[in-house]
Amino acid sequence: MKPSLQVRLSQHLALTPQLQQSIRLLQLSTLELHQEVEQMLEQNPFLEVDDDGSATGDSSAAGATPAEVAAPSAPAEGAADTPWDGGSDTLGSEAASPADGDAPGMEPLDFNGGDREDWENGTEREDFDGRAEAPASRNAAPDDEDSDWTERNTVAPSLPDHLREQLLGMRLAPEDMLLVETLIDSLNEDGYLADALEEVAERLALILELGNPADPAADPQAAAEAALTLREDLLDRLRCALGWLQNLEPAGVGARDLCECLQLQLRDLPDSEARDAALAICRGQLEALAKRDLKRLMAITGASEDTVREAQALIVALEPKPGRRFTRAEANIVVPDVIVQKSGRGWKVVLNPDVMPKLRINDLYAQVLRQHRSQRTGDEGGANLSARLQEARWFVKNILQRFDTIQRVSQAIVERQKGFFTHGEIAMKPLVLREIADELGLHESTISRVTTAKYMNTPFGTFELKYFFGSSLNTEAGGNASSTAVRALIKQFVSAEDAKKPLSDSQLSQMLEEQGIQVARRTVAKYREALKIAPANLRKAI
Repeated sequence: MKPSLQVRLSQHLALTPQLQQSIRLLQLSTLELHQEVEQMLEQNPFLEVDDDGSATGDSSAAGATPAEVAAPSAPAEGAADTPWDGGSDTLGSEAASPADGDAPGMEPLDFNGGDREDWENGTEREDFDGRAEAPASRNAAPDDEDSDWTERNTVAPSLPDHLREQLLGMRLAPEDMLLVETLIDSLNEDGYLADALEEVAERLALILELGNPADPAADPQAAAEAALTLREDLLDRLRCALGWLQNLEPAGVGARDLCECLQLQLRDLPDSEARDAALAICRGQLEALAKRDLKRLMAITGASEDTVREAQALIVALEPKPGRRFTRAEANIVVPDVIVQKSGRGWKVVLNPDVMPKLRINDLYAQVLRQHRSQRTGDEGGANLSARLQEARWFVKNILQRFDTIQRVSQAIVERQKGFFTHGEIAMKPLVLREIADELGLHESTISRVTTAKYMNTPFGTFELKYFFGSSLNTEAGGNASSTAVRALIKQFVSAEDAKKPLSDSQLSQMLEEQGIQVARRTVAKYREALKIAPANLRKAI
């Protein structure tokens, strides 16, 4: 084979450390960003918290947007080409000059265009709702000075603490008290007993055997019989302890399955024929109740039709998860990144100041470093400190650029979905990532990063930015309807249906067609399941 010389022309993108950091910060959620800030504050001495709020945190309060403070002249993709301003070492007045070069030890990464994400148009998503389950008053006025987005809920006692408080009022022997507390520790967050009594007895027996080892000279058969007797005794005492636990409030706590949970709650109700019928149904006939099999329920309970209906009403009113109200509400809180406010006849987007890190460059350290560089040149230690100072400048600038990009994307979404902020989700329009990307001159992958795990507070609640994107469906008039609006219509139809004659998927499809929206029955079933609406046969009232 003869050697040959070939010439190839190719293009590739080299990501500088600054651009890599900009892309990484852009895709972080609020919680992850604050963790990143805390880590940077510990590692970089040139970075400090701005207690006066004159930097990143309160830039909008000072009458300037983050874009005006940081002066980012390009989005995330073009950050590598953004010129750095010259000036002093304070935030917003100086950033590292390209003449300074990259920080030592930070080489550009050769990147061959593999950063494009697969989620192109935002039309196929598992989370159809996109709504943040934020309890309490999430629709409060965003400009209220007393509102604190990070402390919405008061701290409530947990389920174990609530049960132990009641246990203190019971006159139990110390051993029995310990067994009840052991069962309390075995409860899951719904209030159900997660471990079988036999497993708990086995663990306790092993602990007791380790604490009191058997005599090596003892008869092995006698030792085995003693161990078996210990386990049986523990199991009997655990059954008594479970009875005491199940008598505590809330009713149904300590149950081992749904049937037992419902029966425990029914036993606290006044005696009646309906209650007895409900107990019979909960002993193992919940499947017949779910299928609305009235004849089978009447045969099982031996009750009349009216009594079975009353029994159903009793069961529906019960709590299937007794520990639900003790679940930590803080886990469900979502702090919005942007807030939508009414502005004249339109809407404007403002950044939530509570989520913006308040950072600045330490002026004293920066001045000392400048004096050191002017007096000594070629010092390796000074070069390392210069790299850390430049790293701090990059970090502050990239954070400001991150919030500026989020605000720009959010404002573009609001302009496209004005109908939603006035009339709700039924007025949502079709929207894909490419439309916002073309309008702002960004890449679709950047829009995907911005809309993931970023939340917007609206008059109708707090939503993930991705919620405002949806595929389009054809209409008879030749226009397009958003899939979100179609789901809202389905929800309206189901809420207004006759409980005795619920609407099937085919009927819902016909009703949508009467509205001029062409949706197949399978698509209706898909949207119905996404809305967590049961099929027609399970929605039918007995």
